[in-house]
Amino acid sequence: MPVRAYLRSAGAALLLGGAVATAQAGLFDDEEARKAIVDLRSRLTAVEDAGKARAVELGVVNTQLLEQLSAMRRSMVELNNQLETMRGELATLRGNDEQMLRDLAELQRKQKDVSQNFDDRLRAIEPVKVSIDGREAVVPQEEKRAYDDAIAAIRGGDFDKSVALLTHFQRRFADSAYVDSVRFWLGNALYGKRDYKEAISAFRSFVAAAGEHPRAPEAMLALANSQAEMKDARGARKTIEDLMKTYPRSEAAQAGKERLASIR
Repeated sequence: MPVRAYLRSAGAALLLGGAVATAQAGLFDDEEARKAIVDLRSRLTAVEDAGKARAVELGVVNTQLLEQLSAMRRSMVELNNQLETMRGELATLRGNDEQMLRDLAELQRKQKDVSQNFDDRLRAIEPVKVSIDGREAVVPQEEKRAYDDAIAAIRGGDFDKSVALLTHFQRRFADSAYVDSVRFWLGNALYGKRDYKEAISAFRSFVAAAGEHPRAPEAMLALANSQAEMKDARGARKTIEDLMKTYPRSEAAQAGKERLASIR
């Protein structure tokens, strides 16, 4: 029951009780009437005190409840603010993570490109194993390309170009593993362009420097043919005789023997 209603009902009961007591006071003597009044006042005071205590109690409870509710509201607001802050930070972190992933992917792509370029450049300059006239050798790729270009020119019948390439090769790669082979093919290129005098010089240089080379017998036969073209029959016959003596079992020696009959 609300405090005010409680007080009203209690007060009404006391007033009614007081009226009844007053009506009955006429039936008793004055002393009894005074006692009844005193008792009535005591009861009224007790009721009022009880009502005030109840009101205070209810007020304290309501005050505490309001304070608790207020504290809870503040806590909820604070938690909500913290939640929003965390959401914002999470969104930022996610954005940062996505950017980091994109940056990492881009870095990996660039690293792959750099690595690929490095590998390509390394392969371009890395020495390669080749077979030169039946002999294994390791040469720089640049030398191999220069040599291959010169040989391709000979096979294509462009002897002028081949002579230029081989001559340039000799100057540029003087210590190359191709040096003996270059001398041999330079002699053939010169023969092909009918520069027999220079061909003789090239073949002699080759034989003198690489007498044990697998193509030495061929070079001596080509030398004899160049001499024959220069109308040096004596020199040609002498070269073939030396060929047959030095490399008697070679195919070039057999061909030279057959060639002797035509040299006059």
